[in-house]
Amino acid sequence: MVLQILPIRSLSSKIVAKRSALSLEAFLCEYFLSGSPVIITDCMAHWPATTRWNDMDYLRGVAGDRTVPVEVGKNYLCSDWKQDLITFSEFLERVQSNGCTSKVPTYLAQHQLFDQINDLRKDISIPEYCYAGGGELRSLNAWFGPAGTVTPLHHDPHHNILAQVVGKKYVRLYSASCSEELYPYSETMLCNSSQVDLDNIDEVEFPKVRDLEFIDCILEEGEMLYIPPKWWHYVRSMTTSFSVSFWWSSDSGSSMVG
Repeated sequence: MVLQILPIRSLSSKIVAKRSALSLEAFLCEYFLSGSPVIITDCMAHWPATTRWNDMDYLRGVAGDRTVPVEVGKNYLCSDWKQDLITFSEFLERVQSNGCTSKVPTYLAQHQLFDQINDLRKDISIPEYCYAGGGELRSLNAWFGPAGTVTPLHHDPHHNILAQVVGKKYVRLYSASCSEELYPYSETMLCNSSQVDLDNIDEVEFPKVRDLEFIDCILEEGEMLYIPPKWWHYVRSMTTSFSVSFWWSSDSGSSMVG
């Protein structure tokens, strides 16, 4: 079963550009330097992960007895959200049993799983795009959970390649220039997160959001999405999903403020 994506589409929305096997030079000139998101296809087929990570028995065999931190609840901005420490085997059981209708999904989110489990690290490769601008890899994180897991609208300080290994996700992006209209929290710990719940927008409290231009996409299995620094993004898993995010910084500051 596939979840409905956000019901909001308007004249203000556009689809993220999609390019097949984009060269590093073309990525640098056409997207990196201008700070523009792009989906890159046909560049992950050589990863062992693309054939192994759909197999729960394989995942259980290489990582089942390891303890991992997971998020329980809709997302980290909700009052009932919490974190648990469970074995990877228990987490896999929750993923398989949660289903699309679960109101309290369990999500392994932004966890450095590949530092913890070397066998899974061997299943992926760092995309060459992460070296654009003389870059240095800052963080390599796993995002794994059932349909319905949500990362609320927020922005990050680094360049980001989000690689979709298993399943599909809906992603909505707003330019960094929209920051004021997206009502970021004033608290220091949450200043990179928006108060706007895109699943249920309160247009009375947040009237500027309605007419803001955004771009969105469904990130399919085997595709990578480049998210420039400071771009706001909301992510929702449409199926059981396993993604990898590659954060890197750049010696070139041209797109760090875009």
